[in-house]
Amino acid sequence: MKHFLQNSLAQSALAMTLLAGIPAAAQSAPEIRFDTSDLLKLPDNIHLGEVAGVATNSRGDVFVYTRTGHPTISLGTSRPFAHGGSRLFQFDKTGKFVREIGQQSYAMLVAQQVRVDPQDNIWMVDQMSSMVIKFDTNGQIQLLLGRKSESERVPSTPANAGPGGGAGAGAAGGGGGGRGRGGAGGGGAAGAAPGAEGPPAGRGRGGPPGAGAQSDVFQRPTDVAWDAAGDIYVADGYGNARIAKFDKHGKFIKSWGSRGSDPGQFNTPHGIAIDAQGNVYVADSGNNRIQVFDGDGNVKTQIANVGSPAAICITSGPHQYLYSSNSNPANDIDSGGEIYKLELSGKIVGQFGKAGKLPKEFGTVNAIDCRSENDLYIGEIGNWRMQKITLHP
Repeated sequence: MKHFLQNSLAQSALAMTLLAGIPAAAQSAPEIRFDTSDLLKLPDNIHLGEVAGVATNSRGDVFVYTRTGHPTISLGTSRPFAHGGSRLFQFDKTGKFVREIGQQSYAMLVAQQVRVDPQDNIWMVDQMSSMVIKFDTNGQIQLLLGRKSESERVPSTPANAGPGGGAGAGAAGGGGGGRGRGGAGGGGAAGAAPGAEGPPAGRGRGGPPGAGAQSDVFQRPTDVAWDAAGDIYVADGYGNARIAKFDKHGKFIKSWGSRGSDPGQFNTPHGIAIDAQGNVYVADSGNNRIQVFDGDGNVKTQIANVGSPAAICITSGPHQYLYSSNSNPANDIDSGGEIYKLELSGKIVGQFGKAGKLPKEFGTVNAIDCRSENDLYIGEIGNWRMQKITLHP
């Protein structure tokens, strides 16, 4: 009997030790009940591609920035130009199609994100053109950040290339493996074709890898946000690994971050959001954490145990919540996929959803709009759709 009790106590102690080492996200967070609806009513001649961005304005209108095709490179001169590939649509609060914004824009190549600021201006982030564009409520361009490459590198065709080996005019966007969450793939310059040579991705002049140039020259940016003063923060995240800060007129102030896993470093800063106190939350996807900074880039804390965060959003109102997606990778569509609701302290309130293709399931979430705490809009790259989610706490 004595030995039995000793063994039982030892097994209990071992179990307690193992449980203590399990991250919070691996334990069962409370499930939040929710419903979903397919809100958007598209014209017969328009179809969504990968929904990279979704946002709403104060009237409840819905904006969707979607990858409707492959950006292409036009040859025939010594300076090949990339064009086409993404479109920005507006719907009313019932889902009725209203208009297209910025049709045939110079910078709409690989959609990455769309946001709406407190004044209802529409901000578009394009990954391949490396630009952030501000439209007013009438759809007129008000501000440009970044610069599209004047031409794209296209590798020459080897003399002995067999069938299918030619470069030719075709999809820009770099290395193989599909775009997935990252959109245009490959290394080197943004949008470079496979095999193209260029400067080391994300290296500033004399700075550490990922620090980028101390200016508004981006390399595959991922998201944009604003503080109460109107200062602009851009996550410059696939080619570089930094956060760039500008004043409300677009004048560069500073940037911080480089590639790595130490505090203040990033491995794909994918999403960005700012709370009412001006704290900057960055979804550091490759490092499986959300880092929190003050407005000057000083590290305050980090939030772990939420998988690989990609899309993040902070609600308005006196009690703010943080939503974060554990976006399943493009090469494993059956893993992860849930979305977490958190206090700003990092405490998990609950979670909902899982990876999959059915309603109430998610495929590589790239955008969350949470203007209302319990009515969310979710943009999915993997499932080519937007779902409106209603939570029932």
